[in-house]
Amino acid sequence: MILNVKNLSHGFGDRAIFDNVSFRLLKGEHIGLIGANGEGKSTFMNIITGKLMPDEGTVEWAKNVRVGYLDQHAALEKGMTIRDVLKSAFGFLFEIEETMNRMFEKMGEASPEEMERLLDETGTYQELLEQHDFYMIDTKVDEIARALGLTDIGLDRDVTELSGGQRTKVLMAKLLLEKPDILLLDEPTNYLDEQHIEWLKRYLTEYENAFILISHDIPFLNSVINLIYHMENQSLNRYPGDYDKFQEVYAMKKSQLEAAYNRQQQEINELKDFVARNKARVATRNMAMARQKKLDKMDVIELAREKPKPEFHFLTARTSGKMIFETSDLVIGYDEPLSKPLNIRMERGQRVALTGANGIGKTTLLKSILGLIPPYSGSVQLGDYQYIGYFEQEAATDNSTTCIEEIWQDFPSYTQYEVRSALAKCGLTTKHIESQVRVLSGGEQAKVRLCKILNRETNILLLDEPTNHLDVDAKAELKRALQEYKGTILLICHEPEFYHDVVNEVWDCQEWATRIP
Repeated sequence: MILNVKNLSHGFGDRAIFDNVSFRLLKGEHIGLIGANGEGKSTFMNIITGKLMPDEGTVEWAKNVRVGYLDQHAALEKGMTIRDVLKSAFGFLFEIEETMNRMFEKMGEASPEEMERLLDETGTYQELLEQHDFYMIDTKVDEIARALGLTDIGLDRDVTELSGGQRTKVLMAKLLLEKPDILLLDEPTNYLDEQHIEWLKRYLTEYENAFILISHDIPFLNSVINLIYHMENQSLNRYPGDYDKFQEVYAMKKSQLEAAYNRQQQEINELKDFVARNKARVATRNMAMARQKKLDKMDVIELAREKPKPEFHFLTARTSGKMIFETSDLVIGYDEPLSKPLNIRMERGQRVALTGANGIGKTTLLKSILGLIPPYSGSVQLGDYQYIGYFEQEAATDNSTTCIEEIWQDFPSYTQYEVRSALAKCGLTTKHIESQVRVLSGGEQAKVRLCKILNRETNILLLDEPTNHLDVDAKAELKRALQEYKGTILLICHEPEFYHDVVNEVWDCQEWATRIP
């Protein structure tokens, strides 16, 4: 056994996340950790990696297990290049080399006994280095950097200049170079483009060690796992097989429980009715008491409260002008150009997905069209009567307002009831609605940002990776709402099974990018 979690309970304030949860991880298990947004998947990862102390329970790792954790929020230091970060995966080997070199220096003035000891120790260290392919490090770094498309960004780039997707790739490459005994991956496909998702899929399929993977990308999940742990209502349940198998078994268990609940409720009502009618009569009092005892002893089945299912309906504003935007020799970029001169035009009613690798400027293009950042050169002209709904990929991380305040700032005329019901429609529970935005999970924060767009009349939607953190239900509902939407859509997305049913055109941004990541 690699990991054993026993009787885990944890909560934030008055919001319980886990109640007496147990979990075990065995050698070679490929686990998919699933559950709706806000059920505690990332919290669970933080507890087992020791970043968070649980309120109760124990987390035991097997001795000498090396754990690698791909954390969405890991920070990278300014001044470090991509190559530095990748080489830091071998930090412990460089330390061994340094110790060994110090021993070689001592040999000059060592006594014969001392010399023997030093030769013995340096021999052991030398073996260790060879065992871990120490002298092949540069080759390994180049190999993995090529596979994840980092070579084209340039391994001497400062890591703080990278886009979200490029950062994820760097952290992933470092993790894979560390060759840990167990991988913990929290939504690794969020910022990866299609070709690198394919590469990761192959890598994980062949991975000999164990891993735990959090992902809402079902096709990806199904192709790499052999076991599901489902997190719901503060508990964690194990299902052998893939996601489709889980859904089948889960639906069956749910309907069995509902049938048992209905039978028991009927029995309870009959017993209560008998007691009420017979406890006052002397002749039947004993029978009534016996049934009351049976009632008192009964283990009452409780059905889990249904989670609010999100309901998305975009409000449509008056029709926009025919031309949405037109660019004239537009070059996008900050300190350097990211594109060739672009002459593109979008008209009312077009529904376009922007695809292509991370870091080539898809987000920069959206922001340039919106006028949020100036063009590197050239210009953008916007049409008339535009009511734009813009969904940003990332929100500010230090946001200390509550969800209610967040919506109120944008809709000051709403009553408290209207604000709460708008958030509830997006699938947020009362506990979430009263929390600060920054303590919510990525998926819940995305729902708050969506809530703002849904409650404003729009005729153009510019959506930057809206599916990234959303759970399966929310993603399906968003797809339905976008299909129903009457306006114009420009969407950045890396999940073909999502955007193919929403748009009628795909623009591949690789064609005009100056930098091929």
